[in-house]
Amino acid sequence: MYEGVVQDLIDELGRLPGVGPKGAQRIAFHLLAADPADVRRLAEVLLEVKAKARFCSVCGNVAEEEMCRICRDPRRDPALICVVEESKDVVAIERTREFRGRYHVLGGAISPLEGIGPEQLRIRELLARLEDGSVTEIILATDPNIEGDATAAYLTRMLRPMGLQVTRLASGLPVGGDLEYADEVTLGRAFAGRRSAGE
Repeated sequence: MYEGVVQDLIDELGRLPGVGPKGAQRIAFHLLAADPADVRRLAEVLLEVKAKARFCSVCGNVAEEEMCRICRDPRRDPALICVVEESKDVVAIERTREFRGRYHVLGGAISPLEGIGPEQLRIRELLARLEDGSVTEIILATDPNIEGDATAAYLTRMLRPMGLQVTRLASGLPVGGDLEYADEVTLGRAFAGRRSAGE
């Protein structure tokens, strides 16, 4: 335990995802030793991102405007929607340069243990995007773990009766892993070899 503001900083850093007590302590002491201008720049960027960043009104991806750059891009195929859990998954898929459609970010995955059900995800918004009949294929790119599989199974049961082609990314992604950690080749092959969901 440290005194006052140093312990407060360690506690706040420790609340960040993936940062344990030792990591929080290392970051705190790095900031204490850093040049004040560097720390000020970090603080300004944190405040700016909270003030300017928002979520796209169409797909839910991170954006600085009402719509993200992908939804604004007229070259993207509006008949294909790739459903992902988080914005970081959009970045992972975009790195492959295999997908030229649009995205839909759910904001998580179904996880009863964490109290996350379908109603906590952006599923209603997805259904609203399908109302005009312009979408022909939904690609389910949820993480290949229990929660991601449960989310994909739920969406498949909901979307198949609508006459849409519903596909899931092919194998090649490690079970229990996250899309953001997959390399471009593995993710690109999984995308190219996607198959019908439920097979």
